Amino acid sequence: MLKFYNLQSCGYCRMVRDKLDELGLEYERIEVPPYPRDRKEVFDVSGQFYVPVLVDGEVVLDDEEKILDYLENTYAQGKE
Repeated sequence: MLKFYNLQSCGYCRMVRDKLDELGLEYERIEVPPYPRDRKEVFDVSGQFYVPVLVDGEVVLDDEEKILDYLENTYAQGKE
């Protein structure tokens, strides 16, 4: 299952949430603390403190544009 590290007030995270919902994908949403320095789990997964971060098996993406491209190229095929 996809894991999505999210901050509710983050506009970039909202873009990813909208794409995940548009594609009908199930995912585990992990709410992160508001202060980057407190996001140890995000750092452990991605090597940096910022969100959004998406984990799909061995694939770890830490930029909304990369995540959106990945979701479109990996999961949108055949949904048109």
